[in-house]
Amino acid sequence: MGRVLLASGSDKGIELLSQLLKVSGYSQITNTNSGNDARRCIDQTEYELIVINTPLSDEFGHEFSVKAAESSNSGIILICKSDIADDVSDKLSCYGVCVIPKPVNKAIFHQSVKLVSATRSRMLGLQTENFKLQTKIEEIRLVNRAKCCLIQYLKFSEPQAHRYIEKQAMDTRQTRKEVALNILSTYEQ
Repeated sequence: MGRVLLASGSDKGIELLSQLLKVSGYSQITNTNSGNDARRCIDQTEYELIVINTPLSDEFGHEFSVKAAESSNSGIILICKSDIADDVSDKLSCYGVCVIPKPVNKAIFHQSVKLVSATRSRMLGLQTENFKLQTKIEEIRLVNRAKCCLIQYLKFSEPQAHRYIEKQAMDTRQTRKEVALNILSTYEQ
């Protein structure tokens, strides 16, 4: 399993949660007791999971959870007192932060870790798919711009411009994107 950042204001919390994380299969655990130290950690390293045991030494911890959710792809679990857990959960659910009430139930903790990990995996898959689609859209835009240049400057029809780009790509063993970029560099300045 991947790396875990464990932020807890108490040493007892670090010890207990480290044991629970090890049982869940995590061995690379970075411990910190303040929000500032935790922020520095996520700026330097990518973590699969971030567990925040509130309160931290310099803040409550929900501020750090929001920062982590906005700036990383980590799964995030925040642990707080049961009397405020519902309110905190309402505020953090839109950021994808899982809130667990204290005292920590081992079964609920393990289920939450599995759920957050599965959600993170799904999110990373969607990000990869999104990146591929964005790349494809960029290629289509470039090819369409190149077709427009061929239509404007060489008086090709749209099917002729399309066929020209396809044939150039096959003949020169280049991608359609590379052919389009060559055409654009010739006619657009």
